[in-house]
Amino acid sequence: MIVSFHPIFKADRNIICAGRQPTTDDRLAIQAADAVILPQGCSQSLYRLVRQNCAHVFPNYDTRFGYPDKISQIRLFQESNVNYPKTEIFRTVEAFRAKFNGISKKFPFPFLFKFNWGGEGETVFLIRTANQLQKIIQKAADYERTNQRGFILQEYIHNSNRTLRVAVIGQKRISYWRVQESPECFQASLAKGAIIDTDTDHELQEMAISETNEFCSKTKIDLAGFDIIFSDKNEAYFLEINYFFGRRGLGGSEKYYQILIEEINNWLNRIAKGF
Repeated sequence: MIVSFHPIFKADRNIICAGRQPTTDDRLAIQAADAVILPQGCSQSLYRLVRQNCAHVFPNYDTRFGYPDKISQIRLFQESNVNYPKTEIFRTVEAFRAKFNGISKKFPFPFLFKFNWGGEGETVFLIRTANQLQKIIQKAADYERTNQRGFILQEYIHNSNRTLRVAVIGQKRISYWRVQESPECFQASLAKGAIIDTDTDHELQEMAISETNEFCSKTKIDLAGFDIIFSDKNEAYFLEINYFFGRRGLGGSEKYYQILIEEINNWLNRIAKGF
């Protein structure tokens, strides 16, 4: 029996768990299942219940819940021995001030300041001066008063103002550049006005896909969007893993769900054949 908690994927039994905690009935259904399909919005409590009671789960979110924020993703990159921009991690403003006395000496200006939360580049800032750094540190201190803590300082990789998105959907890989044409904006994300380019530098795209495949082989990630940047010397750096990712570059939601359903069915077929 296949149990699906995903509203789009129809299985032998379909359960909607959005907005609530899993129940005893949910647990019994999971225990009786040969495989369970989960939505991208799966809660940690539901995921843990499924992992404890069923051997076959898609997607595999062990890494998502094991390394849930920007700081822990840096730790994951370190443990996985992949290339990523030089980074300093700070859990608190006090830790930053104790180490740097208010001014970072590790990175030349400009460098990036990233809060430990947020998406679509909303909590990422390009720091060009000491004055800008002091202002963002004060903002971090304000956040700490609301129990939002942690940030990273990261080397700014000079490139052509573009990043590569590699979407991992089961065993399928889709890559495309996000190119920022505005000189006023340093962020190459679609939310910040970047455009999609699928046709340029296929060799670099294949390099990024190859490195993503190796990373996913280590971490068992099978549904995520990876952000990768290339330096002017064509060196690839992992930036972030996004478990909620945009679909415009994939052809829209309808196309995304078509790919997702196909990959889930392929996964189920491999299970039936014992991989």
